[in-house]
Amino acid sequence: MESLPIAAAALACPVSMGLMMWLMARGRRRTEETETQHARGPDELRAEHRRLGGEIERLEDRPRAGTGH
Repeated sequence: MESLPIAAAALACPVSMGLMMWLMARGRRRTEETETQHARGPDELRAEHRRLGGEIERLEDRPRAGTGH
């Protein structure tokens, strides 16, 4: 009966390492799937760049409240 706690302690490390590796691999797969779903082509990125550039210009040209402009 004395060997049971010793055996449990000896198995705790490799079992927990295996569990952590499995969880990390599962998380990485989900991240890769999400990235491929959100992948966009160059034309889409250029259109987004133009849209954001226009939005920045619009915001920079807008008078700011409380500055007297």
